[in-house]
Amino acid sequence: MAIPHLAKIPTIDVGEDEEDLISNECKELIHSCPKEKGWRTSFLYKFQGFWCQSKEIQAIISFQKHFRAKSSDVILATIPKSGTTWIKALTFAIMNRKSFPISNENHPLLASNPHDLVPFLEYKLYANNRNPDLSNILEPRIFGTHVPYGSLRESIKSSDCRVVYVCRNPFDTFISSWHYCIKLRLESQPPLPLEEAFDMYCKGVIGFGPFWEHMLGYWKESLARPNNVLFMKYEDMKEDAISHLKKLANFLGVPFSIEEEKAGLVEEIMKLCSFGNLKDLEVNKSGKSIKDFDNKYLFRKGEIGDWVNYLSPSMVEKLSKIMEDKFGDSGLKFKVLSSVS
Repeated sequence: MAIPHLAKIPTIDVGEDEEDLISNECKELIHSCPKEKGWRTSFLYKFQGFWCQSKEIQAIISFQKHFRAKSSDVILATIPKSGTTWIKALTFAIMNRKSFPISNENHPLLASNPHDLVPFLEYKLYANNRNPDLSNILEPRIFGTHVPYGSLRESIKSSDCRVVYVCRNPFDTFISSWHYCIKLRLESQPPLPLEEAFDMYCKGVIGFGPFWEHMLGYWKESLARPNNVLFMKYEDMKEDAISHLKKLANFLGVPFSIEEEKAGLVEEIMKLCSFGNLKDLEVNKSGKSIKDFDNKYLFRKGEIGDWVNYLSPSMVEKLSKIMEDKFGDSGLKFKVLSSVS
Protein backbone atom coordinates (compact mmCIF):
# COMPACT_ATOMS: atom_id res chain seq x y z
CA MET A 1 0.00 0.00 0.00
CA ALA A 2 1.39 3.38 -0.99
CA ILE A 3 1.12 6.32 1.35
CA PRO A 4 -0.09 9.51 -0.38
CA HIS A 5 2.29 12.43 -0.08
CA LEU A 6 0.01 14.49 2.14
CA ALA A 7 2.88 16.69 3.27
CA LYS A 8 2.46 18.66 0.04
CA ILE A 9 -0.97 19.80 1.19
CA PRO A 10 -0.52 22.93 3.35
CA THR A 11 -1.81 22.90 6.88
CA ILE A 12 -3.93 25.59 8.41
CA ASP A 13 -1.93 28.59 9.61
CA VAL A 14 -3.00 29.58 13.11
CA GLY A 15 -0.41 32.24 13.69
CA GLU A 16 -0.70 35.66 15.23
CA ASP A 17 -2.65 37.25 12.36
CA GLU A 18 -5.79 35.15 12.54
CA GLU A 19 -7.55 36.57 9.49
CA ASP A 20 -4.84 36.27 6.85
CA LEU A 21 -6.02 34.25 3.84
CA ILE A 22 -9.66 34.34 4.99
CA SER A 23 -12.13 35.19 2.23
CA ASN A 24 -14.23 38.34 2.54
CA GLU A 25 -17.37 36.20 2.58
CA CYS A 26 -16.04 34.20 5.51
CA LYS A 27 -14.96 37.38 7.31
CA GLU A 28 -18.52 38.71 7.10
CA LEU A 29 -19.83 35.47 8.58
CA ILE A 30 -17.24 35.47 11.35
CA HIS A 31 -18.03 39.05 12.34
CA SER A 32 -21.67 38.06 12.81
CA CYS A 33 -20.75 35.22 15.19
CA PRO A 34 -20.66 35.61 18.97
CA LYS A 35 -17.09 35.85 20.18
CA GLU A 36 -15.12 35.41 23.37
CA LYS A 37 -11.50 35.84 24.32
CA GLY A 38 -9.48 32.91 23.01
CA TRP A 39 -7.11 30.69 24.94
CA ARG A 40 -4.29 31.31 22.48
CA THR A 41 -5.69 33.59 19.81
CA SER A 42 -7.42 36.93 20.24
CA PHE A 43 -10.90 35.44 19.90
CA LEU A 44 -12.90 32.26 19.63
CA TYR A 45 -16.09 32.46 17.58
CA LYS A 46 -19.29 30.50 18.12
CA PHE A 47 -20.00 28.82 14.79
CA GLN A 48 -22.76 26.23 14.32
CA GLY A 49 -23.04 25.99 18.10
CA PHE A 50 -19.37 25.41 18.95
CA TRP A 51 -16.32 27.59 19.59
CA CYS A 52 -13.42 27.76 17.16
CA GLN A 53 -10.90 30.08 15.55
CA SER A 54 -11.59 32.13 12.45
CA LYS A 55 -9.43 30.06 10.11
CA GLU A 56 -10.99 26.88 11.38
CA ILE A 57 -14.39 28.22 10.38
CA GLN A 58 -13.28 28.76 6.79
CA ALA A 59 -11.73 25.28 6.63
CA ILE A 60 -14.85 23.67 8.10
CA ILE A 61 -17.08 25.44 5.58
CA SER A 62 -14.88 24.18 2.74
CA PHE A 63 -14.96 20.65 4.19
CA GLN A 64 -18.75 20.72 4.56
CA LYS A 65 -19.16 21.97 1.01
CA HIS A 66 -16.76 19.70 -0.84
CA PHE A 67 -16.02 16.47 1.05
CA ARG A 68 -17.65 13.33 -0.32
CA ALA A 69 -17.57 10.35 2.00
CA LYS A 70 -17.07 6.80 0.78
CA SER A 71 -18.63 3.83 2.51
CA SER A 72 -15.16 2.48 3.32
CA ASP A 73 -13.96 5.72 4.97
CA VAL A 74 -12.95 5.84 8.63
CA ILE A 75 -13.33 9.13 10.51
CA LEU A 76 -11.44 9.50 13.81
CA ALA A 77 -13.12 12.19 15.91
CA THR A 78 -11.98 13.75 19.18
CA ILE A 79 -12.17 16.98 21.08
CA PRO A 80 -8.58 18.35 21.38
CA LYS A 81 -6.24 16.72 23.92
CA SER A 82 -8.26 13.54 24.28
CA GLY A 83 -5.94 10.95 22.79
CA THR A 84 -6.07 12.12 19.16
CA THR A 85 -2.50 11.19 18.26
CA TRP A 86 -2.84 7.80 19.94
CA ILE A 87 -6.08 6.76 18.19
CA LYS A 88 -4.60 7.82 14.84
CA ALA A 89 -1.53 5.65 15.42
CA LEU A 90 -3.57 2.67 16.61
CA THR A 91 -6.04 2.84 13.75
CA PHE A 92 -3.35 3.24 11.10
CA ALA A 93 -1.40 0.27 12.50
CA ILE A 94 -4.47 -1.96 12.77
CA MET A 95 -5.89 -1.20 9.34
CA ASN A 96 -2.56 -1.41 7.50
CA ARG A 97 -0.98 -4.35 9.31
CA LYS A 98 -1.01 -6.52 6.16
CA SER A 99 0.80 -3.90 4.06
CA PHE A 100 3.07 -2.73 6.87
CA PRO A 101 3.98 -5.57 9.27
CA ILE A 102 4.28 -4.23 12.80
CA SER A 103 7.71 -5.77 13.31
CA ASN A 104 9.10 -4.11 10.18
CA GLU A 105 11.88 -1.66 11.07
CA ASN A 106 10.63 0.57 8.24
CA HIS A 107 7.08 0.87 9.56
CA PRO A 108 5.59 4.28 8.64
CA LEU A 109 4.87 5.12 12.28
CA LEU A 110 8.60 5.00 13.00
CA ALA A 111 9.32 7.66 10.40
CA SER A 112 6.12 9.74 10.22
CA ASN A 113 4.01 11.52 12.81
CA PRO A 114 0.50 10.01 13.09
CA HIS A 115 -0.97 13.35 11.95
CA ASP A 116 0.90 12.99 8.66
CA LEU A 117 -0.43 9.48 8.12
CA VAL A 118 -4.00 10.33 9.17
CA PRO A 119 -4.63 13.93 8.08
CA PHE A 120 -7.04 16.32 9.74
CA LEU A 121 -9.94 17.36 7.54
CA GLU A 122 -10.00 20.91 8.89
CA TYR A 123 -6.31 21.48 9.71
CA LYS A 124 -4.75 19.83 6.69
CA LEU A 125 -6.95 18.86 3.78
CA TYR A 126 -9.40 21.77 3.66
CA ALA A 127 -7.18 24.41 5.27
CA ASN A 128 -7.13 27.89 3.74
CA ASN A 129 -10.36 27.35 1.79
CA ARG A 130 -8.91 24.48 -0.26
CA ASN A 131 -10.84 21.82 -2.15
CA PRO A 132 -8.21 19.06 -2.46
CA ASP A 133 -8.25 16.13 -4.84
CA LEU A 134 -8.41 13.09 -2.57
CA SER A 135 -8.43 10.56 -5.38
CA ASN A 136 -4.79 9.65 -4.71
CA ILE A 137 -5.62 8.27 -1.27
CA LEU A 138 -6.12 4.53 -1.49
CA GLU A 139 -9.09 2.99 0.27
CA PRO A 140 -9.93 2.57 3.02
CA ARG A 141 -9.21 6.24 3.68
CA ILE A 142 -8.63 7.39 7.27
CA PHE A 143 -9.22 11.00 8.32
CA GLY A 144 -9.17 12.89 11.60
CA THR A 145 -11.37 15.71 12.86
CA HIS A 146 -12.25 17.75 15.93
CA VAL A 147 -15.57 18.88 14.43
CA PRO A 148 -18.68 18.05 16.51
CA TYR A 149 -20.96 15.36 15.14
CA GLY A 150 -23.71 17.77 14.14
CA SER A 151 -21.34 19.67 11.86
CA LEU A 152 -19.91 16.68 10.03
CA ARG A 153 -20.53 16.50 6.29
CA GLU A 154 -23.97 15.04 5.57
CA SER A 155 -22.38 12.42 3.32
CA ILE A 156 -20.55 11.10 6.40
CA LYS A 157 -23.67 10.88 8.54
CA SER A 158 -25.78 9.25 5.84
CA SER A 159 -23.18 6.78 4.56
CA ASP A 160 -21.92 3.46 5.89
CA CYS A 161 -18.51 4.89 6.74
CA ARG A 162 -17.25 4.24 10.26
CA VAL A 163 -16.75 6.95 12.87
CA VAL A 164 -14.54 6.30 15.90
CA TYR A 165 -14.86 8.81 18.72
CA VAL A 166 -12.42 8.96 21.63
CA CYS A 167 -13.12 11.18 24.62
CA ARG A 168 -11.29 11.73 27.87
CA ASN A 169 -12.31 12.63 31.40
CA PRO A 170 -13.10 16.38 31.20
CA PHE A 171 -10.84 17.03 34.20
CA ASP A 172 -7.76 15.66 32.44
CA THR A 173 -8.83 17.18 29.11
CA PHE A 174 -8.83 20.61 30.72
CA ILE A 175 -5.38 20.28 32.31
CA SER A 176 -3.88 18.86 29.12
CA SER A 177 -5.42 21.69 27.06
CA TRP A 178 -4.14 24.33 29.47
CA HIS A 179 -0.57 23.00 29.37
CA TYR A 180 -0.72 22.75 25.59
CA CYS A 181 -1.91 26.33 25.15
CA ILE A 182 0.77 27.63 27.50
CA LYS A 183 3.43 26.14 25.21
CA LEU A 184 1.84 27.54 22.08
CA ARG A 185 1.12 31.09 23.22
CA LEU A 186 3.33 33.75 21.68
CA GLU A 187 6.06 35.28 23.83
CA SER A 188 4.34 38.63 23.45
CA GLN A 189 1.18 37.24 25.06
CA PRO A 190 0.68 37.35 28.82
CA PRO A 191 0.40 34.03 30.69
CA LEU A 192 -2.97 32.31 30.80
CA PRO A 193 -3.74 31.77 34.50
CA LEU A 194 -5.18 28.38 35.39
CA GLU A 195 -8.16 29.99 37.10
CA GLU A 196 -9.04 32.08 34.04
CA ALA A 197 -8.75 29.11 31.70
CA PHE A 198 -10.88 27.02 34.07
CA ASP A 199 -13.68 29.60 34.10
CA MET A 200 -13.66 29.69 30.29
CA TYR A 201 -13.73 25.90 30.16
CA CYS A 202 -16.68 25.71 32.53
CA LYS A 203 -18.57 28.17 30.29
CA GLY A 204 -17.84 25.89 27.34
CA VAL A 205 -15.42 28.35 25.75
CA ILE A 206 -12.66 26.09 24.47
CA GLY A 207 -11.76 24.93 20.99
CA PHE A 208 -14.66 22.90 19.55
CA GLY A 209 -16.48 23.11 22.88
CA PRO A 210 -18.59 23.13 24.94
CA PHE A 211 -16.99 19.80 25.79
CA TRP A 212 -20.27 18.32 27.03
CA GLU A 213 -22.09 19.01 23.75
CA HIS A 214 -19.17 17.60 21.75
CA MET A 215 -19.18 14.38 23.76
CA LEU A 216 -22.95 13.99 23.87
CA GLY A 217 -23.28 14.44 20.12
CA TYR A 218 -21.13 11.40 19.39
CA TRP A 219 -22.38 9.48 22.43
CA LYS A 220 -26.01 9.67 21.37
CA GLU A 221 -25.17 8.75 17.78
CA SER A 222 -23.17 5.73 18.98
CA LEU A 223 -26.27 4.52 20.79
CA ALA A 224 -28.48 5.11 17.76
CA ARG A 225 -26.05 3.67 15.17
CA PRO A 226 -23.59 1.35 16.97
CA ASN A 227 -22.49 -0.28 13.72
CA ASN A 228 -21.32 3.07 12.35
CA VAL A 229 -20.21 5.05 15.41
CA LEU A 230 -17.89 3.62 18.07
CA PHE A 231 -17.58 5.60 21.30
CA MET A 232 -14.43 4.95 23.33
CA LYS A 233 -13.01 6.44 26.51
CA TYR A 234 -9.31 7.20 26.84
CA GLU A 235 -9.22 5.90 30.41
CA ASP A 236 -10.80 2.56 29.47
CA MET A 237 -8.31 2.16 26.62
CA LYS A 238 -5.39 2.80 28.96
CA GLU A 239 -6.66 0.42 31.62
CA ASP A 240 -7.46 -2.48 29.27
CA ALA A 241 -5.71 -1.84 25.98
CA ILE A 242 -5.85 -5.42 24.71
CA SER A 243 -9.64 -5.77 24.73
CA HIS A 244 -10.12 -2.27 23.34
CA LEU A 245 -7.71 -2.87 20.47
CA LYS A 246 -9.68 -6.00 19.61
CA LYS A 247 -12.93 -4.05 19.87
CA LEU A 248 -11.54 -1.35 17.59
CA ALA A 249 -10.33 -3.88 15.01
CA ASN A 250 -13.73 -5.62 15.03
CA PHE A 251 -15.54 -2.34 14.51
CA LEU A 252 -13.21 -1.38 11.65
CA GLY A 253 -14.00 -4.65 9.90
CA VAL A 254 -10.48 -6.05 10.27
CA PRO A 255 -10.67 -8.34 13.33
CA PHE A 256 -7.56 -10.07 14.59
CA SER A 257 -7.35 -13.72 13.61
CA ILE A 258 -6.66 -16.43 16.15
CA GLU A 259 -3.24 -16.85 14.57
CA GLU A 260 -2.49 -13.13 14.94
CA GLU A 261 -3.49 -13.14 18.58
CA LYS A 262 -1.39 -16.22 19.33
CA ALA A 263 1.58 -14.59 17.62
CA GLY A 264 1.27 -11.58 19.93
CA LEU A 265 0.31 -9.09 17.21
CA VAL A 266 -2.07 -7.16 19.46
CA GLU A 267 0.71 -6.65 22.00
CA GLU A 268 3.10 -5.60 19.23
CA ILE A 269 0.67 -2.90 18.09
CA MET A 270 0.24 -1.76 21.69
CA LYS A 271 4.00 -1.40 22.05
CA LEU A 272 4.50 0.35 18.71
CA CYS A 273 1.74 2.87 19.45
CA SER A 274 2.43 3.31 23.17
CA PHE A 275 2.81 6.83 24.52
CA GLY A 276 6.39 6.20 25.56
CA ASN A 277 7.45 4.76 22.22
CA LEU A 278 5.81 7.48 20.14
CA LYS A 279 7.21 10.22 22.37
CA ASP A 280 10.76 8.87 22.07
CA LEU A 281 10.77 8.66 18.28
CA GLU A 282 12.92 11.32 16.64
CA VAL A 283 10.16 12.23 14.17
CA ASN A 284 7.93 13.19 17.11
CA LYS A 285 10.61 15.27 18.83
CA SER A 286 10.99 17.78 16.02
CA GLY A 287 9.15 19.27 13.08
CA LYS A 288 5.55 20.37 12.70
CA SER A 289 2.95 18.00 11.29
CA ILE A 290 0.32 20.66 12.00
CA LYS A 291 1.55 24.16 11.19
CA ASP A 292 2.55 26.17 14.26
CA PHE A 293 2.14 23.07 16.47
CA ASP A 294 5.51 21.50 17.30
CA ASN A 295 5.33 17.73 17.30
CA LYS A 296 7.17 17.60 20.63
CA TYR A 297 4.25 19.38 22.30
CA LEU A 298 1.84 16.62 21.29
CA PHE A 299 3.26 14.39 24.03
CA ARG A 300 3.26 15.54 27.66
CA LYS A 301 2.36 12.83 30.20
CA GLY A 302 -0.57 10.86 28.87
CA GLU A 303 -1.52 9.98 32.45
CA ILE A 304 -4.91 9.44 34.05
CA GLY A 305 -5.81 11.71 36.95
CA ASP A 306 -3.02 14.29 36.63
CA TRP A 307 -5.63 16.98 37.28
CA VAL A 308 -5.53 16.25 41.02
CA ASN A 309 -2.19 18.08 41.10
CA TYR A 310 -3.72 21.31 39.81
CA LEU A 311 -7.39 21.76 40.71
CA SER A 312 -8.64 23.03 44.05
CA PRO A 313 -11.55 21.31 45.85
CA SER A 314 -13.87 24.15 44.81
CA MET A 315 -12.86 23.71 41.17
CA VAL A 316 -13.49 19.97 41.40
CA GLU A 317 -16.91 20.61 42.91
CA LYS A 318 -17.81 23.14 40.21
CA LEU A 319 -16.78 20.98 37.27
CA SER A 320 -18.37 17.87 38.81
CA LYS A 321 -21.66 19.76 39.10
CA ILE A 322 -21.46 20.89 35.48
CA MET A 323 -20.84 17.33 34.30
CA GLU A 324 -23.71 16.05 36.42
CA ASP A 325 -26.07 18.69 35.03
CA LYS A 326 -25.01 18.45 31.39
CA PHE A 327 -24.69 14.68 31.05
CA GLY A 328 -27.78 14.09 33.18
CA ASP A 329 -29.43 10.73 32.50
CA SER A 330 -27.70 10.28 29.12
CA GLY A 331 -25.76 7.32 30.47
CA LEU A 332 -22.40 8.99 29.82
CA LYS A 333 -20.36 8.97 33.00
CA PHE A 334 -16.75 9.49 34.08
CA LYS A 335 -14.89 8.42 37.18
CA VAL A 336 -13.84 11.33 39.36
CA LEU A 337 -10.90 10.70 41.67
CA SER A 338 -10.48 12.48 44.97
CA SER A 339 -8.71 15.81 44.59
CA VAL A 340 -5.65 16.88 46.51
CA SER A 341 -6.57 19.53 49.08
